[in-house]
Amino acid sequence: MKIGIVSDEKFGDRAFEIISEKFPTEWILAPFPQSIMVDDLELTLPECDLYISYVRHPDVALAIIDKMKPVILGVSFGPGFLRQAKAINENIVAPPTMCSLEDNTWVPEINEFAKVFGKPVFDVQVSDDGTIENVRVIRGSPCGSTDAASAELPGTKITPEQLQHYGLRICHFCRAPRLGKTCDKEVSGLLHIRELMRSVDAQVPEVAERLKSFTDEMETMIIQKMSH
Repeated sequence: MKIGIVSDEKFGDRAFEIISEKFPTEWILAPFPQSIMVDDLELTLPECDLYISYVRHPDVALAIIDKMKPVILGVSFGPGFLRQAKAINENIVAPPTMCSLEDNTWVPEINEFAKVFGKPVFDVQVSDDGTIENVRVIRGSPCGSTDAASAELPGTKITPEQLQHYGLRICHFCRAPRLGKTCDKEVSGLLHIRELMRSVDAQVPEVAERLKSFTDEMETMIIQKMSH
């Protein structure tokens, strides 16, 4: 499967580097028009099975969508735009963050991508006192934040403070575009903490139980942020 990363040079460079380690990937430069409305936009794209759009102009994004291939919107433009886009091409997803993408869509190409990149999946080894001995990232964010922040975890102890620090490190490495509510660095951090703790719970339930009030509070924050 060949993936095209479409960018107007602002976002997507790190994702291109990381995705190209796993899939044949092409870097495609698109214009960034200065005007709000663009008529008759001609966009020539090399043939790919899946496009990931990091463009910042809605008309350029629509031109990608108009190619009738599956599209993941790395930069989205809200629910109204998504409705308009799906009227043209229904094989589009706009995940709240690229690290919330799951392999349960109706589009085989998106699912194939999301088996490798998307909502974090960890294999964690934790001692009884809550010290993290080893972390293996099975699936992570295409911007590399999952791998980079998780590499710092071995040797640390699972506490609310340490988990908050991990969330901040995810935010530090995260390449989420800060455009409106579209891709929210804080959501990325919270999602990573949640998935890490789910893995810990599967391995050492008593360690996760000690942090239940913290993880419950965090779950409430995720629900609030995702429903805005």
